[in-house]
Amino acid sequence: MNDISPQLQNQIAQFQQLQQQLQTVSTQKMQMEAQVRELKRTLAELEKAGDEAPVYKSVGALLIKTSDRSALKEEMEESVETMDIRVKALERQEKSMREKFQSLQETLNKAMGAPRSN
Repeated sequence: MNDISPQLQNQIAQFQQLQQQLQTVSTQKMQMEAQVRELKRTLAELEKAGDEAPVYKSVGALLIKTSDRSALKEEMEESVETMDIRVKALERQEKSMREKFQSLQETLNKAMGAPRSN
């Protein structure tokens, strides 16, 4: 590693940092998508449940019985919408980072004399 230029060492460090950031963003996106799916399933179950079935709202670690089903449904739909927007932002960020990652990977491969990978 002593024969590697400081510039190349810096690019390798950037590459490793970008790889970690990309993994973090991908994990956040997957978690957010899972939350959206769970909320959509909950909304579907709320629709299936009869009007007389008791409904509970999660408040922190508590479940509180609520009689205002429409307000609960509206709140959940807003949460889904907000999370969908966040997922889209994470997708854009992930795409941008992947492009930068691939570009830096190609640069490093050329600098180190490695064959180009697809």
